[in-house]
Amino acid sequence: MSGSVFTLDDLRRVLLESAGADEDVDLDDDILDKEFADLGYESLALLETGGRIERGWNITLDDSVLADSTTPRSLIEAVNAHLTAHVA
Repeated sequence: MSGSVFTLDDLRRVLLESAGADEDVDLDDDILDKEFADLGYESLALLETGGRIERGWNITLDDSVLADSTTPRSLIEAVNAHLTAHVA
């Protein structure tokens, strides 16, 4: 899993492994700018998601990353910014 770029497909996989998916939500749709709450993911699911990202990509995310990342796009950007800074 560990790599230099965290993608939407990576996030989809982690979300499904962490908390599954609401039957009314298709994660294969264009979800980049949808709120996590609208996708059926509450704070506990996102904490588990964050933990899996940290373990899978061997990084440590600030507590604020999950709180501030309200959409898949914002979380992906935050993880990639951390990966870039971690490599530099």
